[in-house]
Amino acid sequence: MELPALAAWAWIPITLWAAFAQTVRNAAQRSLTSQAGTLAATLARFLYGLPFALAWVLAMHAAGAGPVPAFHAAYFGWVAMGAVAQLLATAFLLQAMQQRNFIVGVAFSKTEVLQVALLSTVFLHEVPTWLAALAMLLATLGVVLLSLPAKAGAAAAGADGSGKAVLFGLASGACFALSAVGFRGAALALAGSSPWLQGGWGVLWAQLLQSLLLGGWLAARNAQALVTIARVWRLSILAGMMGALASIGWFTAMAIRPAADVRTLGLIEVFFSYLVSRRIFREKLRPAERWGLGLVLLGLVGICLQL
Repeated sequence: MELPALAAWAWIPITLWAAFAQTVRNAAQRSLTSQAGTLAATLARFLYGLPFALAWVLAMHAAGAGPVPAFHAAYFGWVAMGAVAQLLATAFLLQAMQQRNFIVGVAFSKTEVLQVALLSTVFLHEVPTWLAALAMLLATLGVVLLSLPAKAGAAAAGADGSGKAVLFGLASGACFALSAVGFRGAALALAGSSPWLQGGWGVLWAQLLQSLLLGGWLAARNAQALVTIARVWRLSILAGMMGALASIGWFTAMAIRPAADVRTLGLIEVFFSYLVSRRIFREKLRPAERWGLGLVLLGLVGICLQL
C-alpha cells in the first residue's frame, strides 16, 4: 500500500495517542471493575465502544477518506484471529495474576513485543531490521525490570506459584502478540484502502465479535453482570469510548507500520504511567527502576529511528 510522505511517519503520533487513550481507558475500566467485575468491565469496553467505532467509520467516509472497505473471508479471518486472541490474552493474564507469585506472570506477559516480532516474521513475512530488533529487546528488558517487586523477598514469598505464573504469563504475551499480528494482517488484506478508514472498520468488526462472544458467555453464566454495566452506563460509556479510540489508533498505526514497531512504541504507555504514578506519590526510583525506564526510553527512540 503506497502512502503519502506524511502518512509514512504519522504512525508515531497515532501510536502515542493510542497509548494515552488506553491509559485513560484503563483508569475508567479499573473503576468499572470494582463495581461490575473484570469480565463485565471488559465487555463494557467492547460493547459500549461499538457506536464510537461506527461513528468514526461514517465520519471518515464523509470526510472523503474513501469508500467503506470491502468485507471478505480473508479479512474476517485475520480480524477473528485478532479478536479471539485478545480475549484469550486477557483470560491468561488474569490467570497469571491469580497465582501466588503473580508478578512473575506479569513480567513474562511483557514478552509480547518480542513475540509480535517472531509471529510477524512467521505469518506476515515482516522481518525486523537489526536496529528494530535491538530496540524491541531493550524496551522489553526495561519493562521486565519495572515489573520486578520492590523487595527481593516479595518474589520468594510467592515461589509456590511461579511455574504456573510463567506459563500463563507467556501464554498471555503470545496471545497479545497473535492479536496484534491478526489486526496487522487484516490491514494488509485491505491493501489500497485508506488507513484512516481501516482503523475504525477493523475495530467495528473486532469489537462486535468480542461483544457477541463475551456477552453470550456472561449471559449464560452471570447475567447479573450485564445488568450492572447497564446500571453504571456513564462509566461504561467512558471506558467504551476511550477503548474504541485507543483501538482505532492501534489499528490505524498498524495499517501504516508493522505490528512489532507499533507495539514497541506503544510501551510508552508504561513509561508515562510509571512516571505519573511516581510523581503523584513522590516516591524515589530504585536503581532497577531507573535502569528499566532508561532501557524503555532507548528502545522507543530506536524504534522511531526506523524511518
